[in-house]
Amino acid sequence: MNMSTREFVQALVRQVRSEYRTDEFIPLHAPLIGRREREVVMETLETGFVSSVGRHVGDFEQAVADYTGSPYAVATVNGTAALHMCLILAGVEANDEVITQSITFVATCNAIRYCKAVPVLVDIDRSTLGMCPDALAAWLEDNAELADDGSCRNRQTGRRIRAWVPMHNFGHPVRIERLAEVCERWGLVMIEDAAESLGSFYRGRHTGRFCRLAAISFNGNKIITTGGGGMILTDDEAVARRAKHLTTTAKQPHPWLYIHDETGYNYRLPALNAALGCAQMERLLSFVERKRELAGRYAEWFQATDYPFVHEPEGARSNYWFNAFLCRDRAERDQVLEQTNQAGVMTRPVWTPMHTLNLFQDCPTGPMPNADWLNDRLVNIPSSVPPERDD
Repeated sequence: MNMSTREFVQALVRQVRSEYRTDEFIPLHAPLIGRREREVVMETLETGFVSSVGRHVGDFEQAVADYTGSPYAVATVNGTAALHMCLILAGVEANDEVITQSITFVATCNAIRYCKAVPVLVDIDRSTLGMCPDALAAWLEDNAELADDGSCRNRQTGRRIRAWVPMHNFGHPVRIERLAEVCERWGLVMIEDAAESLGSFYRGRHTGRFCRLAAISFNGNKIITTGGGGMILTDDEAVARRAKHLTTTAKQPHPWLYIHDETGYNYRLPALNAALGCAQMERLLSFVERKRELAGRYAEWFQATDYPFVHEPEGARSNYWFNAFLCRDRAERDQVLEQTNQAGVMTRPVWTPMHTLNLFQDCPTGPMPNADWLNDRLVNIPSSVPPERDD
């Protein structure tokens, strides 16, 4: 279909408004809060247990563990705290290097920096929007070596390369098995940044379940929310116990004394937030299905345009947290962003690639042809759980 950019934007705005049945401003992703959420939160307020003490924290952890298939889940104040704790639990120390992808939300690299470690930035796949196995393998071949003590070292900097952190962008799973094969050869610890992918599966297995440590986010714009909130997933009981200990200020159990045996973090999720999460988890299956149905309708609509819709990768069942399509170039992308937002329909480009931000200019990087290509073209469109349809 040949149409001008303005005509396309006008048609897109009509389509989005028909999905959300409103002429008001449409955000990119808003929480869906109902009567059940209000009831559970009010019950928690009435108990007085609104901080990290209260049954809802444990209930929420169990609900997430059951859904994802993770043996253990530990709730935190937000997804960044969960990722920071995963890095600590993986043994990341000051001056280590941690490999991640350039297109990710900045929290991924911030968490690495919290450990006083150095992010290493590699390219992404166009098909998954996540870390590219070929780019990862090439960077390691060009820069890494295995030392006599078995550690992986950067030949250029001399620093230990301790871990790697793939991010499932917009809920689309990366090619995790191929990535794991690459890093197993180099002895690197995998930590999944599954912040956006609750409800996403790769070859029948939930994201965050391909390694010993993973982090999920429940920020206000995620598929379910606790307001803030995050979760550590692990299959190791000892790691789970240590995660709970460290996130609760490393306080030893005692009826009245305050004994702390190491530097801890005040990272535990408050019960008030967990109560909201418990109610949201009851609706997660419905949310995922309705978002996938929305993505299906978007995909069908985009088939009649000149703009490719971003589909879930092969072998994946994505939650389609954020839907996206591709423009022809940066100029058209900016035109689409300006006109849709002016029309009251919120759209956004992909996260600004980390290798282009000034604060990460000192980080080792590989070539970024795919990251730069997608940065010029990708546009996210409204992806909230849509109203239930009568037809």
